[in-house]
Amino acid sequence: MLVLSRKKDESIVINNDITIVVVEIRGDKVRLGVEAPKEVPVHRREVFEAIARGEPLDATSLAPAEGQGDASTASEPRPPATDAIP
Repeated sequence: MLVLSRKKDESIVINNDITIVVVEIRGDKVRLGVEAPKEVPVHRREVFEAIARGEPLDATSLAPAEGQGDASTASEPRPPATDAIP
């Protein structure tokens, strides 16, 4: 595993087309922004594992993690969530 240190507003680039940005650091929580092509699925691990197990996802599993708020509370526009299954 590669371990990197980043500060707020610093980023990591993966494969020239995926960028991970540290959006906010609050206590022991870090908010990350992910910029990736639309065809690249991006999920939180718990959602990814539920999809892999074939479990149906409900609205509560797709909601932002507790204390993370939603797009209306973010200081910058956020890309649409890709945790939804079409």
